[in-house]
Amino acid sequence: MTLAMFALGLVTLVAGAQLLVRGASRLALSFGISPLVVGLTVVAFGTSAPELAVSVRSSWDGQVDIALGNVVGSNIFNVLFILGLSALAAPLVVAPQLIRQEVPLMIAASLLAFGLALDGGIGRADGALMFGLLLAYTAFLVRQSRRESQATQDEFAQEFAAPAAGAWDRHWAVQLALIGGGLALLVLGANWLVDAAVSFARALGLSEMVIGLTIVAAGTSLPEVATSVVATLRGERDIAVGNVIGSNTFNLLGVLGLSSLVAPQALAVAPAMLSFDLPVMIGVALACLPIFFTGHVIARWEGALFLAYYAAYMAYLLLAAQRHDLLDSYGTAMATVVLPLTAVTLAVFAARHWRARRR
Repeated sequence: MTLAMFALGLVTLVAGAQLLVRGASRLALSFGISPLVVGLTVVAFGTSAPELAVSVRSSWDGQVDIALGNVVGSNIFNVLFILGLSALAAPLVVAPQLIRQEVPLMIAASLLAFGLALDGGIGRADGALMFGLLLAYTAFLVRQSRRESQATQDEFAQEFAAPAAGAWDRHWAVQLALIGGGLALLVLGANWLVDAAVSFARALGLSEMVIGLTIVAAGTSLPEVATSVVATLRGERDIAVGNVIGSNTFNLLGVLGLSSLVAPQALAVAPAMLSFDLPVMIGVALACLPIFFTGHVIARWEGALFLAYYAAYMAYLLLAAQRHDLLDSYGTAMATVVLPLTAVTLAVFAARHWRARRR
């Protein structure tokens, strides 16, 4: 029954997100908002709707570890797994704006979340700050979109086109119904998923934080998986990357911010989250800069590297959850050999590319 509830919750969350994105984007287009703005805001934020529903529900009920684990785990999953998988399908094009603006913003949001959590909790004032920054960021994107090139606007117009004259979802009443139905499915799916996750944690002897970082985080990121992989296969590879980066920023400022606002008390941050998972999330965000910078392309070998690191992260979580004897040796090998070697390799590639560009 727990497995069935978890699977049904995931399906309901994904279906609710799809309905919400379709209804909201169609309604926005009907009011004359450009497809570019719709793609940067409604669609990008809509793919994070499952994370929002699950984290808000968890924080409201006091299941803080699931709420925090969902956000942190989703951000790690989005970069390492989704971009890794998409890059294996086809090398990903990285728009210069992502390197100049969006990735630094994602890194800044990651550092902000870590800084706010250092005192052991994320309270309402912290949540208000993060959510206010999200509103300012969204307003900035809307203003900036007016200066985008015609080619970029045409690409988004093709991807997020207004409904045709005879389309079934052209009328505003249908669009409102889609939004309402999507929200209802999100709430229902979040309830089922969180209840199943708590049951999993108790039955398997794992902490709610581990369940949130792994199963829940991967499950709520399914819309991002679908959006990025489909965009890659269609050749819209800059949209695939932008979707992941935008979703990560929204997870931190929007999902974590709103969860902190609605929680009965400050979200308590576990010591393990502070000492390991949050630094991993920051490290993953920082790793985007040298990889994105080298040729403005995420190559297949870099995608394979991302996937390998996600597998290594999952292995560490499982070893830690079981308190396995290999945990210390595994952690030492990763910290003293694998991570430094990867950092040096990326630094060498970035330096070579920088010198080649200067020549």
